[in-house]
This record gives sequence, structure tokens and C-alpha cells, in this order.
Amino acid sequence: MKAVIQRAENASVSVNEETVGHIDFGLVVLLGVSHEDTEEDATYLVNKIVNLRIFEDEHNKMNLSLKDVGGKVLSVSQFTLFGDTRKGRRPSFMKAAPPEQATQLYEIFNDLVESEGIEVETGRFGEMMNVNLTNQGPVTLIIDSKE
Repeated sequence: MKAVIQRAENASVSVNEETVGHIDFGLVVLLGVSHEDTEEDATYLVNKIVNLRIFEDEHNKMNLSLKDVGGKVLSVSQFTLFGDTRKGRRPSFMKAAPPEQATQLYEIFNDLVESEGIEVETGRFGEMMNVNLTNQGPVTLIIDSKE
């Protein structure tokens, strides 16, 4: 699994001009699932994401986690994270999980985040979505469960 995480002052995701998920403060997680991923990968990413110290303390040092600051997660599925652009001009998505597997692991990921006491808002799996956010910092990190 791959996650692009962005520290957000606020964020929302919409489908057909309807807002389906919104957070005021926390992390936007763009989550990609490969055909090799399992629940272990989801567990690894959740543990890393909710405990990663990327929020500033009273001394303006990145020293606090999502749990520490009471932030929320806006979780958006994104198979294009597994796009391979090494050959040609059109990305290949052969490494991305089929929709059934990806949906299941995406839902497991979101459930695991919620089990950590973090509120989760989501997009809609498989839909064309528009994501809007104010990236605070900006802070953007990529986490890969296989690396």
C-alpha cells in the first residue's frame, strides 16, 4: 500500500459537485492498494500515519502526532499511486489491485484508523472525485508499506 499524506488546515472531497467528505483539521490520505497488499499493510500504514509526529508543538517543532492534536483523516482511494510511467507516455496500472480487493483493503484501512480513535471522512471508492485542501506547511509525505 502507498499513502500520500498531507497535513491539512481543512479539506473536502466532492463527487458530482456534492461534498461527500470534509475535515477541518488533520490529514488528507490518498491511499493506493496494490495486488500484493494485505491487511498487514493496512495495519502498518495506520500505525505509522496516526503516530507520525508531523504537527507542531508550542515551540514550532514537528513533535506531535495526529492523535496528540485530535485531528481527523480525509481518506481518498487513489489507484493511480501505482501508475508505472517508465515506458511510453500512458501510465500502466498493472500493479494496482483489482476493485474488489482494493475496496476491501481501503475499508479495512478506514476502520483501523477509526479504531485508533480518529474520525474518518471518505471519498467514494471508484468515483471521479475532486479533492480540495489547504496543505498546512506545506507538509506532504509518501509512505509505502513495502519499503
